[in-house]
Amino acid sequence: MHCVDTELNGVKIIEPDVFADQRGWFFESYSAWKMDQLGISVIFVQDNHSYSERKGVIRGLHFQNEPMAQSKLVRCTHGSVMDCAVDIRIGSPDYRKWVSVELSSTNKKMLFIPKGFAHGFLTLEDDSEIQYKVDNFYSKEHDRSIRFDDPEIGIDWGVSEPLLSDKDAAAPLLSESDCNFLS
Repeated sequence: MHCVDTELNGVKIIEPDVFADQRGWFFESYSAWKMDQLGISVIFVQDNHSYSERKGVIRGLHFQNEPMAQSKLVRCTHGSVMDCAVDIRIGSPDYRKWVSVELSSTNKKMLFIPKGFAHGFLTLEDDSEIQYKVDNFYSKEHDRSIRFDDPEIGIDWGVSEPLLSDKDAAAPLLSESDCNFLS
């Protein structure tokens, strides 16, 4: 298992060692010891699983405010997604910058997103599933969204009419949110 640093400090692409033969393949999708060796020393407390039936679904951009902020380790277990992290730490040199990576059941890459970042993804094919670990429990009181198409962030999703939840369609711009992350 090794990691590739992204342009955003703390956001990392994790590439597992995959062992394949005529029977199929095997890899460790999570090892606390190996993650610690990669500089990811968080204790995950909850696993989440998301299924999207159709290509073109955008979920996000989501985060939880302090004190219930969450780091995430995201992987795609079926299909493929464009997974995206946005720095929403006020005062950060990377504030409002974003990075994306294709996660798929084929490439088996994972994305580590630390606290202080919003997260979202676009399904690139029908019947896509992601699973992700978080290091803090879900808190409805602290749950927040920002617009997927916020012009000050400028994510190029590559779709003109994505499928959105009512919550995501009504999400505020980052400048209108009560995001409480400081650099």
